[in-house]
Amino acid sequence: MTATEAAQLDNPLLEGLQIRRAPDPCILVIFGASGDLTQRKLFPALYSLAYRRLLPKQFAVVGAARSEETDEEFQERMKDAVREHSRDEFRDDVWESLAEGMRYVAMDFADEAGEDRLAETLNELDADRGTRGNRIYYLATPPGVFATVVEAIGKRRHTDGWTRLIIEKPFGHDLESARELNTAVQKYFEEREVFRIDHYLGKETVQNMLVLRFANGIFEPIWNRQFVDHVQITVAESIGIEGRAAYYERSGAIRDIFQNHLLQLLAITAMEPPIDFTADSVRNEKVKVLRAMHTPGPKHVVRGQYGRGYVEGEEVPAYREEADVDPSSLTETFVSAKLYVDNWRWADTPFYVRAGKRLARRETTIAIEFKKAPHPPFEDAGEENLQPNVLVCHIQPDEGVSLEFAAKVPGQGMTLRTVHMDFLYGGAFRTGIPEAYERLILDCLLGDATLFTRADEVEEQWSLVDAIVAFWKRDRPAFPNYEAGTWPAAADDLMRRDGRSWRRH
Repeated sequence: MTATEAAQLDNPLLEGLQIRRAPDPCILVIFGASGDLTQRKLFPALYSLAYRRLLPKQFAVVGAARSEETDEEFQERMKDAVREHSRDEFRDDVWESLAEGMRYVAMDFADEAGEDRLAETLNELDADRGTRGNRIYYLATPPGVFATVVEAIGKRRHTDGWTRLIIEKPFGHDLESARELNTAVQKYFEEREVFRIDHYLGKETVQNMLVLRFANGIFEPIWNRQFVDHVQITVAESIGIEGRAAYYERSGAIRDIFQNHLLQLLAITAMEPPIDFTADSVRNEKVKVLRAMHTPGPKHVVRGQYGRGYVEGEEVPAYREEADVDPSSLTETFVSAKLYVDNWRWADTPFYVRAGKRLARRETTIAIEFKKAPHPPFEDAGEENLQPNVLVCHIQPDEGVSLEFAAKVPGQGMTLRTVHMDFLYGGAFRTGIPEAYERLILDCLLGDATLFTRADEVEEQWSLVDAIVAFWKRDRPAFPNYEAGTWPAAADDLMRRDGRSWRRH
């Protein structure tokens, strides 16, 4: 271990984001650098990595977009973005260390002159910064130009050094388009060079699911159909579409959240122990889960669209009243389903999932509800007080893990009450939780694809979504069917038919 690496590991700022080796020198090229993602997520993440001295010393960032801008203007705009959105205090010395290697190239996505200017800039940075021809290309562009940008990059691949490609979601609009995009990518890149981002996988609390299961001997023996009654996964947002009507009208909740975030959470919850924690071993097990899922019937999937309502005491418009939304839109803003994983571990164990916009609160949780004790000798306690044990992983906003179990209320008699044993990230660790993009960018710098989705994962997810969307085309839903700021009644009915109910806290 070098002195630099030792200093990094001893730094208390790194408690939540440690590395065992320094990344190679490289240039990060961001296509779509004028967009919201670059300002709100990517540069704040880069700044936080620089703040913790996790970026290689020989590093550069090139922004590429259609808008005309000088290097200085780009640097100033990103500086403002870091001041506004970074989780860390702004320090001039940290910013200057990052800004020294920042450049901007104005170019169209299918413009040979622009590609020439970009290639010239990259070669100059190789000479000035010692980046050795190593490249990471980040596609933060509209999905419609992914294939065009991939082809442009592929045809001009640098002969020296390594090349990696980061592609933002959505990766395709359906199975056919995902396969077409995979074919376009695989024409120029090997799978090990491709990093498809699902930012949920970069969240510390999602990664903690793997540790919770496979590093603790008390959980894995009971993580199966013999002891688990059912699983509930919720990905709920209280916000609306935030001015993204053009995208959301085409995607809806099933493509925006269900296809990627939600199915990934389910796969991590249900997967078998990998033989090790290399990228392929982990992703192999997730693919097995996705392949074992059968398509739910129409009675096991519900969809919704929010009408007018109140969120945090403020009246909000219906989805059809949002700017640029079709007044008769049939786009779903909520989806819930009962899913099954048909394998030895989970056969006949339902996974209830729900995701959507303008719901009662912001919440992402995975709740494992265990079967009730078979013969509790507490007749006087009353059946209503004997609640099942529940293990809840709080992904956001209150990151942590809680276990619900029965305890005796102090005093005479045998009165029972459900109590909670809680682990909270904020109280257990000395530092804040790293943003998902910090972890994902760092992993790409290191060439670790464990937290990125593989081609076959994406296609399995789209296969399930396409099957659900196919039977939706047969009917016309009565939208809107839930008030903003509430939980849709149809999802409650989905569980009530099975004698179960969603957790409300």
